Amino acid sequence: MDRSSKEELVAHFHEVFSRTSVVVVTHYTGLSVFEATKLRRQMRDAGASFKVTKNRLTRLALAGTPYEALQDLFVGQTAIAYSDDPVAAAKASVDFAKANEKLVILGGAMGETRLDADGVKALATMPSLDELRGKLVGLIQAPATKVAGVLQAPAGQLARVMAAYGAKEEQAS
Repeated sequence: MDRSSKEELVAHFHEVFSRTSVVVVTHYTGLSVFEATKLRRQMRDAGASFKVTKNRLTRLALAGTPYEALQDLFVGQTAIAYSDDPVAAAKASVDFAKANEKLVILGGAMGETRLDADGVKALATMPSLDELRGKLVGLIQAPATKVAGVLQAPAGQLARVMAAYGAKEEQAS
C-alpha cells in the first residue's frame, strides 16, 4: 500500500469515526472468506458496515474523534463494525458472534462512552431505531383507534335503543 492510499484510508476512517453513532471492535481470527462475506451481508442488512482495519492507520484515524479512547483495542487481527443507528452494528456483531466463535467482540464505543464486550452485548439487546419508531407509531395510533371506537359506541347504542323502542311501539300497535 503506497503512501497516498494510506492517507486516503486514514482520511476515510477519520470521517467515519467523526460521523458514526457506534463503533464495535472485534477480532476476526480464523474467519473464512465465506463467513466474512456472510457477516458483511448481515451487517449491510442491519444498516451497518464491517471493515477489516490496519491497526496503525486506524489509530491515526481515531485521533481527534469521539472514539479516540478505543486506540488500545487495535492489536492483532482487528475489524470494526459501525453504523449510524446506535444499536445496529452491536446487534449484528453479537448475533454473528453467537453463531461463530471466530468473531470475538473486544469492546466499542457509543460516542464518547466506551463499552466493554458486555456493554456491547447489552447494547445489542436494545430495540433498534426502526423498532422504536414502529412502537412509537403504534402507541400514537392506538389511542386514536380507541377514541374513534368510544365515539362510535354511544351512537351505535343510541341507534339500538331507538330501534328497540320502535320495535316495542310496533308490537304495542
